[in-house]
Parts: sequence; structure tokens; C-alpha cells
Amino acid sequence: MRPEDLLLPTPSGVCCERGGFHIDPTRPVERALITHGHSDHARAGHGTVLATQETLDIMRLRYGADFAGSTQAIAYGESVTLGGVTATFHPAGHVLGSAQIAVACNGLTIVASGDYKDVPDPTCTPFELVPCDVFITEATFGLPVFRHGDPDAEIARLIHSTEIFPERAHLVGAYTLGKAQRVIALIRKAGHDRPIFLHGAMQVLCDYYVSRGIDLGDLRPARDARKEELAGAITLCPPSALKDVWSRRFPDPVTAYASGWMRTRARARQSLVELPLVISDHADWDGLRATIAATGASEIWVTHGQEDALVHWCMSKGLRARPLDIVGYGDEDETDGVAAGAPA
Repeated sequence: MRPEDLLLPTPSGVCCERGGFHIDPTRPVERALITHGHSDHARAGHGTVLATQETLDIMRLRYGADFAGSTQAIAYGESVTLGGVTATFHPAGHVLGSAQIAVACNGLTIVASGDYKDVPDPTCTPFELVPCDVFITEATFGLPVFRHGDPDAEIARLIHSTEIFPERAHLVGAYTLGKAQRVIALIRKAGHDRPIFLHGAMQVLCDYYVSRGIDLGDLRPARDARKEELAGAITLCPPSALKDVWSRRFPDPVTAYASGWMRTRARARQSLVELPLVISDHADWDGLRATIAATGASEIWVTHGQEDALVHWCMSKGLRARPLDIVGYGDEDETDGVAAGAPA
């Protein structure tokens, strides 16, 4: 069996005609297998959605209870057979509930990674290496310049800034799903037990993480805080809020942004960020290459990001490789936290 006989790349996503499903389709389909809850991978309007329980819950929070005709929760390590094709969900280490999907038939195994990272994260199940024949990988940070480094060291810089500027608020821009909760957990790991304030768009998903057993400590709505309480304190908000009128109520704020893109000075300057924090929920250049090599796959499909560079590296190592050129991935919605929105 050729890989294309099992999974067929299309402009709308990867399709398994034999099994009657798509993986992370970019348009409504009859049956969708979803890797995680970010809006570039998880869309409303499908007939049936199969995903981890956490991803289904997150989609309900974001889109409402009727986001799909029907749903089926799949646990890590669990397999489902569709039209003679077996699909198994494995941890991806990206955000809470994120999964790689291994698709197997007639001795051929293809793993669709979704988004993933290969470093520890206290807010989600660690990445699991899945041997396969074909590996479908992201390449968000698929250039040699992107090496993320130690997130604990970045958090230490943030906490140090609050200590030397106790009169200034510290606003940290972070995606509402995954990044915000990871940053909070890293702050707590560093021993910072003061209240952390939240933009309204952060509250629902942080509450959900806590309901799943993730300890985030003392979290408070920023809208209820007095100005003197915000001085020297850390407040998390969507990146867009850093430039919004919402931020003007904070005393002389230090603006920070937690993102892998902060590795490049030009991106930090463009975002008007005073304190760039290189913290990413995606594999960096070294992580991508190490993961590809460890899967044992002889063929690599690259779905989004810096496709050409990673394809070139794969071919230089004697692997068959191709970009999939699927439009619609890689633009995680930084404010899309809840179905009906939340007050700031």
C-alpha cells in the first residue's frame, strides 16, 4: 500500500477515503478526527468529531454545545476502527488534550502529529514517540534560528523584573489555550505564590484546566483589582490586549510576550514588547529534527510552518519528504477562549 492510498493530502486537510474521515479538516466534513483545541485545527460544523475528552470539552467552551452533530471521546492509547482503518490517539505534549493520530492499515502506519513539543510541560501529558512509516509533522519553528532554550530561565527573568520594578504592573501576552496555563504553572514552579491576575478572556479556560487537576494557584480577575494591587503583580492577557485600551489602566506596565517568535528581535520590536519571553508550545528546530529521526519514518510530510527548510533537511538525510501546502494551519486564535466571549 502506498501512503497516498491510506491518507490523501487535500487543500482541506488530510483525508482517509478508506476510513471515511479527515484529520484536522479546514472545512466542515462528515467525520473529523481532531488533534487539539486550537482554532486552526479544531473547527465547528462537522458531522461527527472524534477527539480526546479534553479537546471535546475545549471545543464546547469555544463554540457552544452544538459545535458538531455528534462526538466521540478517545483516550490516549485507545484505537478506533473505521472502514478497516485503525486510528490510535497518542499524547502530543502541545496543550491539554492534544494528540497525535496514528493511522494504520495493511501493515502501513502514518502518524499525524498535529502540533507538538518534546519538552516537559506540567499542564499536559508528555509527548509520546510513535514509530511509523510516514510522519506528518508541523514545522512552525522549522528554521535553525529557532532554538527555544530553557523556559524556567525566561520565567526567572520575568520574576526578577517584578522585583526590581515593584511599582510597575507586568502584562504578559500569551495565547488563551495552553500557553497561558503553562506560563502560570512555570511561575508557580519558580516559587512565586502571589496572586496572578487574568484578562477576562483567560478565565474560562484557566478554570477548565483547574477542573482537570492542574494547580494554577491564586488567580484573580484583573477587572476587580485596584490599581495599587496591580503594581508589581503579573497579569496575563491575550497578546492583542497588550496594545488595547484595556492595558491603559495598569500602572506603568512592563509588556512581556511569551512566544517562540520572541527569539527574533525584529518580531519583539514589531510587537512593541519590552520583555520578550522565549517560551513555545511547539517543537523548535532541534526538536523537530530529533523527533523525525526517532520515529524511524522513511517518508516525511510537512503540513505547515517553515515547510521548505525542513523538507530540505529531511532530503539531505536521505528521507523522502514533501510539503503538503495546506492553507489554514498555523494561525492560532489568540483571543478565542470561550463561545460567547468574556468581559475583560
